[in-house]
Amino acid sequence: MGSSTQFRNGPPFAGALVILLLLPVVLPSLFSPLTGHASSVFSEYNVPKPKHTILLDGALQREISDEQKNNLWTAMTSKEWKHSLTTISNNNLSLPTSTQGYIQVFLDGGLNQQRMGVCDAVAVAKILNATLVIPHLEVNPVWKDSSSFADIFDVDHFIDVLKDDISIVRELPLEYSWSTREYYALAIRSTRIKTAPVHASANWYLENVGPVLQSFGVAAIAPFSHRLAFDNMPKEIQQLRCKVNFKALEFVPHVKALGDALVSRLRSPLPPQLDENEDYLQEASDQNIANGKFVALHLRFDKDMAAHSACDFGGGKAENLALAKYRQVLWQGRVLNSQFTDEELRSQGRCPMTPEEIGLLLAALGFDSNTRLYLASHKVYGGKERLSSLLDLFPLMEDKKSLASKIELAKVDKKASLLAAVDYYVGMQSDIFISASPGNMHNAMVGHRTFENLKTIRPNMGLLGQLFLNKTMEWDEFQAAVQEGHANRQGEIRLRKPKQSIYTYPAPDCMCHHQQEAGLIST
Repeated sequence: MGSSTQFRNGPPFAGALVILLLLPVVLPSLFSPLTGHASSVFSEYNVPKPKHTILLDGALQREISDEQKNNLWTAMTSKEWKHSLTTISNNNLSLPTSTQGYIQVFLDGGLNQQRMGVCDAVAVAKILNATLVIPHLEVNPVWKDSSSFADIFDVDHFIDVLKDDISIVRELPLEYSWSTREYYALAIRSTRIKTAPVHASANWYLENVGPVLQSFGVAAIAPFSHRLAFDNMPKEIQQLRCKVNFKALEFVPHVKALGDALVSRLRSPLPPQLDENEDYLQEASDQNIANGKFVALHLRFDKDMAAHSACDFGGGKAENLALAKYRQVLWQGRVLNSQFTDEELRSQGRCPMTPEEIGLLLAALGFDSNTRLYLASHKVYGGKERLSSLLDLFPLMEDKKSLASKIELAKVDKKASLLAAVDYYVGMQSDIFISASPGNMHNAMVGHRTFENLKTIRPNMGLLGQLFLNKTMEWDEFQAAVQEGHANRQGEIRLRKPKQSIYTYPAPDCMCHHQQEAGLIST
């Protein structure tokens, strides 16, 4: 149960491969693109063979010096930038004795997109001098997750940390009980703000939402995703957004307990041998965590990502057709990448790395086969077969299911947001974090780990795309190019540029510069 051998167990019905491949043609309704996570992987692609055999052969024979290992695992030591989150208590932004009314926000997207929305909602409430109702999380249309804010985040902690900044209530008072999610779903009401532009200014909220609050005492902003600008904001508002993100948003206790158990097992010399029906969380919490190091890898290789990228991932004609159909149904032809060839997309760094490719990157950076790898991913498109090359390179690969028993996973199983929360928590405890491609999880972790001065490797997607297009490149040349191209992409502070997210680049808005700017680089 506790070893990584779960990744190697192939399907027992491989002999029926031909029949299963014909099923989508005979019975297409069984393989609707909207149920791709439940359908058989054999309906969608031929088992992919390694695309970079020359590099794989070299990586499997790699030798890494002790000096290189030490440099790779050395923690970030820069103390030039430190936290700068002070309680907002000046005369202009101190907490008033009364507010203008209640603000509701309805957040869609996955966990990390919702997390950014919560931070913006607190900032908007501050700008408007309004009382924030605990945000409503919409049901994710892809993962079908109906988890509420209170299912994911510690509400008491959230309110307590922000008690000197804004007024927060768990739910509306009885006189506003008509203002429910169902109320706004029926029609566009005068209390609903549906026109909030992306990256709206503070003045936009004062001019457009303020009057609604004054007239009705409540305003509901939906949709509310990326609805507050990152530029031209008062310093206190910027710091408040970071305070929410890095201090106020804490996961519920059972997510943290499971995360602590996983971290403990990852740092242990040997993986645990667990009975799938036993609960070891308390035992793990009481143990002293060993000094073993591990890398958290966000693979980000689910079906939705693969379809949206419009790249070729080596699964053959069946896979390409399945992804094209899924893309058309889900996004109605709005995936602009589909107009480019695979070579064009890769040369521009617009193709997410496959498990094979991220394995080659890690090997080229200097991680050896004894590296403990934690796979932070909800679903891997292609299953065990797609992971085989990565597992060959890093046999000590674990995930939630290999490290925890069924009873330990019961509270989070089949709940995408809670599973993502566990991965986020473990990712924050890891010695090194790396994501196979940019995205909300990558951006959130880069920002949070920058704030905490933790090592985070940012893949150079443009360079890697071009390197992987070269089918004759030898291992030594690939390794040298990778190391040179990632010399300054391992956690160094990058100052936020105009229009960039404060949640990905918290400096200089939320961090103070204490020493000389040696080593400071730009994006």
